Amino acid sequence: MTSPRARSAAGVSVADLGSYQQAVRRVLTCDLITKERPRPGVLDQVLRWADEMTRDFRELLGYTLIATTHHVRLVRRLDVLDDTQQSIFSRKGKPFDRRRLAYLCLVLGSFQRSRIEISLADLVRIFTPLANSIDGLGFDPAIGSHKAAIVDVLGWLVDRGALRLSDGSLEWWARDTERGDALYDIDHDICAVLFKPARPVQHLGSAAGLVHEPPYSNPARRARRLLVEFPVVYYADVEPEVADALRAPGLAEDLVRFTGLVLERRAEGVMLADPGGVFTDRPFPGRGNAVSRAAGLLLAKIADLLEDPEHVPESLPVPALADDQAGLVARMDAGLPRDGVVAELAWFPPEAERSGDRSPPAEAPFVERSRLETMTAELYDEFGAASFTTSWQQDPRGLLDAVVGFLADLMLLRPVPGGVLVLPAALRYRNIRAALPTRTSGGQLALVALPEPATRKGPPLQGPPMREVSSTQEEER
Repeated sequence: MTSPRARSAAGVSVADLGSYQQAVRRVLTCDLITKERPRPGVLDQVLRWADEMTRDFRELLGYTLIATTHHVRLVRRLDVLDDTQQSIFSRKGKPFDRRRLAYLCLVLGSFQRSRIEISLADLVRIFTPLANSIDGLGFDPAIGSHKAAIVDVLGWLVDRGALRLSDGSLEWWARDTERGDALYDIDHDICAVLFKPARPVQHLGSAAGLVHEPPYSNPARRARRLLVEFPVVYYADVEPEVADALRAPGLAEDLVRFTGLVLERRAEGVMLADPGGVFTDRPFPGRGNAVSRAAGLLLAKIADLLEDPEHVPESLPVPALADDQAGLVARMDAGLPRDGVVAELAWFPPEAERSGDRSPPAEAPFVERSRLETMTAELYDEFGAASFTTSWQQDPRGLLDAVVGFLADLMLLRPVPGGVLVLPAALRYRNIRAALPTRTSGGQLALVALPEPATRKGPPLQGPPMREVSSTQEEER
């Protein structure tokens, strides 16, 4: 029997739909909403729609919304593991390294529910032996990098309201660990919702256990989650059942009503776009940092190359994302501790787990690394090295590496040995126009004047689209 299709915002009037959609976007883009975070007033706006959102998140995406009078937290269900999930764990724009992530877990584990406050001195006394019991980690307050890591961790917790400074100063302790101290109030409710793994991590025999559901379960929900979480979904990257769900009428349209975003379908895939450029953690294109601006310029050069009638690009198969996932899990599993795991409680991947049928691999134009380096050198010659900020003006290859990683995160390029594959959505940027360099107040040259509208972590609506779906193809679907 076919289950009834989920209907989003079923009880929301047309007049209130915009307010509801704004609340949904807030919840999806902010890892934790409190009275002060991301700013005063947002929590009240979101709580107005808590009941409706709780139902829609559960039915459409299988997510759990935790909403109280003090905070709102969306607990997602992971289908895949990828690097972009680390963007939540950062401080002042710098992602947490492995030491900071480990310290964060140990600090959270140090809090006892019976205590409503803790001094920094007591926290360090509890935390230090735990860190030193782990080979390759350790903690010594006399080592500057260790001290800086714990400062970032505590600052991250303060930003989210898990800790509240009531006396003393973290900076004072950082300058003098012998005499400096700070006193924190602990919000155990917020601490409890910051990390909600699929299974107890101390009993995981594989990182695959962090994924909630196998890829072949509930294709419709998986399709919706992919649309919400990723810049663009290519049919060739997903299982045939998920691709069929993405093509089905109504599924993506329900997400449009739910989020207020714009749906775009093409022959290669489907995406949700935000013309306002707010629903994103990677604004692009835009007037961001040197990496973002250089990425736009590099895509324009790549588009010029692919449209050059004298250049015939080589097309290569795009590696399957399922293989990437298996490789990532294998690398993570290689670092898992084996001591202290209770075998009877440990979770391991099923031996005969279904791999799922795969869609035929797509092919994409290949651009050699040497050609990318030449393009980057041309940008330096055209705009001047000083235009790429002090961080990159003497390091064009380093900037190229950062740009390729950035565009890979947006699913516009696919790094492969010897170069990159140009994915379909990248060609929408062929018309990015460079403005004449102008002096900024800091004396540096502005790189480009790029259009402001952007999508969530991906391509904007402006510019040429992916290859269009023909009317015949649409009728066949």
